[in-house]
Formats: sequence, C-alpha cells, structure tokens
Amino acid sequence: MGYTDQRFNVNLSILFTELPLLERPAAAAAAGFTAVELWWPWVDSPTPEQAELDALKKAIEDAGVQLTGLNFYAGQLPGPDRGALSVPGEESEKFRANLKVAADFAQSLGCKALNALYGNRVDGVDPAVQDELALENLKLAAAEADRIGAILLIEALNAPESPKCPIVSAPKAIEIVDAVNAATGLGNAKFLMDLYHLSMNGEDLDEIIAKYTEKTGHVQIADNPGRGAPGTGDLPLEALLDQLKQAGYEGYVGLEYKPGDKPSAEAFDWLPAEARAAR
Repeated sequence: MGYTDQRFNVNLSILFTELPLLERPAAAAAAGFTAVELWWPWVDSPTPEQAELDALKKAIEDAGVQLTGLNFYAGQLPGPDRGALSVPGEESEKFRANLKVAADFAQSLGCKALNALYGNRVDGVDPAVQDELALENLKLAAAEADRIGAILLIEALNAPESPKCPIVSAPKAIEIVDAVNAATGLGNAKFLMDLYHLSMNGEDLDEIIAKYTEKTGHVQIADNPGRGAPGTGDLPLEALLDQLKQAGYEGYVGLEYKPGDKPSAEAFDWLPAEARAAR
C-alpha cells in the first residue's frame, strides 16, 4: 500500500500560491496531478462577477484537472478568520449569499464536496446564539450541496492555531455532522479529517481513524511540526493513510501543506511522479 495506493489532490490555495490563481491548475497538471481543491478564492467577495467565475472554470478545464473540493465563503482565509457561518451579521449574510454561487460553480465542474468552515467565537456574543445560527446556516448549506449531488464537509481545526474556533477536535466535528444530518434528514454531512490539525490538537489519530472513518467524506494531510510536506515532520502519514484505506476510506487525500522556501513544483519529491495522477 503506502503513498502509491492513494488518490491525491492538490490544494491550490496553499500550494502554487506563488503563481496567479488562473495559472495554478496548469502548474498542478504539469507536476503530474489530475485533481485539485480550493478554498473560496475570492476572500473579499462571496459573489464575484460571472466573468471571474468563468475564467477560473476555464483555467481548470484547460489544465485537464478535476476540481474535487471547494470551500464555501469563509472570510479572510488565509488570515484571521476561520469561517463565516457562525458569525452574526454581515459575515453570516455573506455566507448565505455565497451558497448558490459556490454550489453552482462546483456543479459546473463536477465537484462533489463542499466545505463549510464554522468560524470563530465573537466577543460579547453568547456562544449558544452563534451555534443556533451555525446550525441554520449549515442546514442551508446541506440543502445546496444536496441540490448538486454533493456532500457537505465539516472540518475540525486545531486549538493552538485557531484558539477562537470552537470546532477543534474530531468528536466536536462529528457532533456537528450528526446534528446537521438529524436536522435535515439528508445524510450528506460528513467529517473532513485533517490529520495535521488533529495531530496539533494532540488527538489519538489511530483511534480517530478507527472510530470516524465511516463518517469521513474527505481527508487532508500535512506533516507536523511545520505543516510541510510528508517527511518534513514526525507524523507517520504513510502508515496513517494505510489505516484509513484498511478502514474503508476510498476518497481523495488533499495535499494541504506549505511548500517551504522552494517553489511548489519542487515540494512533491516524497511522491513518485507515476503516483500523482488520481486513479
């Protein structure tokens, strides 16, 4: 098994960011990859001009890569924000305005996974109020995902780097997944298992894989410490991915790591070129 037995995609919001957005799909293809994912690319606009959406769609199609995952609007990411859907006022309104736009864009490219980041706690706002708002917005997001035949992903971040985000453990993310599925009856909310974030939390990765693979819709990796490529830290990522496969996970593994001080194209030495095309 090992790395050569996985279906990888490249996150173009953290890798190849030295290039303009529209050049990144082709760069990923030139590196041998056939699948990509993205955070919401327009951090200042949940509803960009159609010409901007069309240009990115064309860049992805021209590169011959498959978009396999897309975030809903999540505020300033990268930046201080960790999502928008639980933040009352303007940010929540932006999230709702983005739902159909993001889902339609995903549908136009055959993308079947949409990630909804929860957001930070807001000073002076009752956490229960934020959680109630979050569930309402996640119900709307689940319905939009269902409309295009996609799953809705709920991701656990890590407490050291996201101290104001309440979704910083696998059990908490699973709690939200279950609540959304119970509220909608759609069953399309799934866990996004990011092994880097969970390891930063000090969670037992073997236990998480054993308990939660069945509810997992997507996996992302980076090594720890450093959030670099596999082999730059201490995580046994190859063995962990083998465990996931043995537990029944058959989806994509998103490469969501920092390339370090070299061009992104040189940050894939750990993965043989013949194993980069998703099968």
